[in-house]
Amino acid sequence: MSQTLLISGPPGCGKTSWILKRVQAHRGPCGYLRLAGYPDEGLAQAPDGGIDLAYLQDQCPRLLDLADLDQALAPRPEHLLALIELPQFQPPTESGLGGVDRRVIPQLEALHLKPDEHLHFGRDTALPRQDTLDFSSLQSWERNLAGSVWDPASLSSFWFELVNAAYGDVYRAKALMNLPDGRAFFCNWMVSQEGSQFLPLQALAPPDGRPERLSRLVVQGKGLDPAAIEVTLTDCLLSQALPHSSPSA
Repeated sequence: MSQTLLISGPPGCGKTSWILKRVQAHRGPCGYLRLAGYPDEGLAQAPDGGIDLAYLQDQCPRLLDLADLDQALAPRPEHLLALIELPQFQPPTESGLGGVDRRVIPQLEALHLKPDEHLHFGRDTALPRQDTLDFSSLQSWERNLAGSVWDPASLSSFWFELVNAAYGDVYRAKALMNLPDGRAFFCNWMVSQEGSQFLPLQALAPPDGRPERLSRLVVQGKGLDPAAIEVTLTDCLLSQALPHSSPSA
């Protein structure tokens, strides 16, 4: 029997990690959709730009992209577990499907998706609560880094500065970063957690020349200094004039 779950919650509460565990535990086919969510008063949503999907598909290569219209129109496989992620700052006023934000219904209908269950981080006991934060204000900033390659030492220094308030009070940061040896890393940090995650993507083949695959940095916080971030990025990225070398076989 197929099942469609809508998982909502504030930034960094663990939505994607929880979804990954469900996908890994499910023996049948799985699909994923990330909705953009809506801003609240003083609270800006961060455009994910495909980071979560890229990470999940690297961990689970057969994961279906439910935002793909071809997938939406094609017959769904039997026993499909469809997981829909929705950034949402405030808990719904109603529990269950009655609390689904009505603004997302047309998007789901266009993709032929109808949730069987709605769970929200910070409200439903089936979900962990340890990383669920209540934000009073939140800015967001993001940068498309496609084609960019990081100097490894500079990346380490930049990330340390970023999460330690060198460019404002950062509460949430995630990224896909390209390194000179052809590898890509998923970088993830949340103020409620100890330390950052730097996870190499395993399924991506090394690029031939400059990488054109998805690479992006997304930051959420308060008092952010985008101009200072941009200046540092310029210093950390390898010059376009330098060749990108793939690892030898």
